[in-house]
Amino acid sequence: MTTITARRALLPQGWAENVAVTLGADGRIAKVETGVAGGAGLLLPAPGNLHSHAFQRAMAGLTEARGPGGRDSFWTWRRLMFHFLDRLTPDHVEAIAAQVQMEMLEAGYAAVAEFHYLHHRPDGTAYDNPAEMSARIAAAAYETGIGLTLLPVLYQQGGCDGRALGDGQRRFGTGTDDFATLMGHAATALAPLPDARLGMAPHSLRAIPRDVLTLVPQMTDGPLHMHLAEQQAEVEEVRTAYGARPVEWALDNLPLDGRWCLIHLTRMTDDETARLAPTGAVAGLCPITEANLGDGIFNATGWQAHGGTFGIGSDSNVLISLAQELRQLEYSQRLRDRARAVLAEDDRSTGRVLFEDATKGAARALGRDAGGIAPGMLADLVMLDDRSPDMAHRPGDTMLDAWIFAGVGGVRDLWSAGRHVVRDGHHIARETMAARYADTLRQLENTP
Repeated sequence: MTTITARRALLPQGWAENVAVTLGADGRIAKVETGVAGGAGLLLPAPGNLHSHAFQRAMAGLTEARGPGGRDSFWTWRRLMFHFLDRLTPDHVEAIAAQVQMEMLEAGYAAVAEFHYLHHRPDGTAYDNPAEMSARIAAAAYETGIGLTLLPVLYQQGGCDGRALGDGQRRFGTGTDDFATLMGHAATALAPLPDARLGMAPHSLRAIPRDVLTLVPQMTDGPLHMHLAEQQAEVEEVRTAYGARPVEWALDNLPLDGRWCLIHLTRMTDDETARLAPTGAVAGLCPITEANLGDGIFNATGWQAHGGTFGIGSDSNVLISLAQELRQLEYSQRLRDRARAVLAEDDRSTGRVLFEDATKGAARALGRDAGGIAPGMLADLVMLDDRSPDMAHRPGDTMLDAWIFAGVGGVRDLWSAGRHVVRDGHHIARETMAARYADTLRQLENTP
């Protein structure tokens, strides 16, 4: 057994001093003790990253110039993304995914939900193994040691009117029967990963016929994730076709509960927020990507007021930083409301609310038995360096606030289901994966 000692730790009952956490051979926490002197650092439950498109990491920095139309938007970015993905081979995807997962671990995430829609060859035909690309995501997770919830995406049409998939979408499209076959092969790919979960992701209301979408909850017993209400053009398309706004239609036609994670939700009315929050569905927020793409601002204050659950994802992976995602979420509310400490509570600071609630929400969204430092839970743990003067002698909540808002502390060590994969701030195999990623980028730059 391995024992981790910390000067201070955030336990389910609150802050504790001089904590020792013993890990079992099964990757779970066997024992938690307090009053054990000699430790250093700030030990926290490590959250999961609930929304990632791994391959988009290789696009970071490539889409920030203004296009020929004079005004860029999510939709112009989307066209560039479609062009980029046509060049990706399975080897490229595995190398990019490993780099992404390594960076997530170093940022403080112990697990990731990969919203995986890049299934086929560039011409839209299946690989010999229909889940070849899913298997590459799983292989990267095996190498990096990250906890993986794999979410193969069901994507069947180009819009609410049922039009055929466009050229950029050919690698995504899968019929319902073929998708079931793909899911079976994906399950096989996950077998070597002891704490992996398999769910699925109906991409969006635009990409799935309504009659198929209502069958989705019976297609897996794992988590269900879906993009919803991200862009105003999407809202108008759904309202025109279905006679209701996206969240309104989902509330009236889908059995929304704690299995569901609805991504973005930046275009909700106050009434939709009040109705959706109590269902238990997790709001999957990606504040950095939502800002980068100009999606809008999630109504976190309304969601909080109605008891909603949320978690954090890195989506396009343009920047992988857990602390900055949490900071961006709070700052978006401050800029909108012209106020401070908007999400703080009477007995919890802003940083603690953000971190604790996102950690618990992500565990639900990933279907992962994690989210707290307690016996029996998966040993998803992150140790922050507390040697900075801004951290060393301050109370627990302000230590979290200093990490999130002042950028001090930093991830020192991280364990994913007991796997000690980040040590002294770096992933144990960083050099190997970074070199392979750099080679992949060189190959892509030389591919027309």
